[in-house]
Amino acid sequence: MESLSVPTDAELLRLAGEVASVVQRQRLMLVTAESCSGGWIAKALTDLPGSSAWFDAGVVTYSYQAKEALLGVDPKTLERTGAVSEETVLEMVSGALSRFGAGIAVAVTGIAGPSGGTPDKPVGTVWIGWKRRGGYGHARLFHFPGDREAVRRQTVAAALIGVSKALTA
Repeated sequence: MESLSVPTDAELLRLAGEVASVVQRQRLMLVTAESCSGGWIAKALTDLPGSSAWFDAGVVTYSYQAKEALLGVDPKTLERTGAVSEETVLEMVSGALSRFGAGIAVAVTGIAGPSGGTPDKPVGTVWIGWKRRGGYGHARLFHFPGDREAVRRQTVAAALIGVSKALTA
């Protein structure tokens, strides 16, 4: 997944279709909690006709306040690790599952650019987390190359690939 090229709209739709088929086969609902992708994961999934049968909700939380209010991210976590961290993405994915009736959730937080990067967290740094209801969340750090759109497209693709893997593991 590291060498993921920048996916086209058609490729994102294909990945969304793969997720849809696995989610439906397992009779689950899916929820997304997004920051740097700005709702693009939810858009890719709901571009599919009939998605209301398996897509529960998508939440876009850019600010600390939104992450706290809508997903229950602990303010202490945000103070200690920042929004772009493993701890934050795991709290985002857990919060999404606890607030909605879904059986699986994906959460993303990162720095899409062109500004906002730091030496420790350069532009392209993205944390993605996945969690099944009743299971343990897991997160993965990515460093995506390219401009804002490229980083966001790669984030959407990696998030979707991870949902499929989480459901077939």
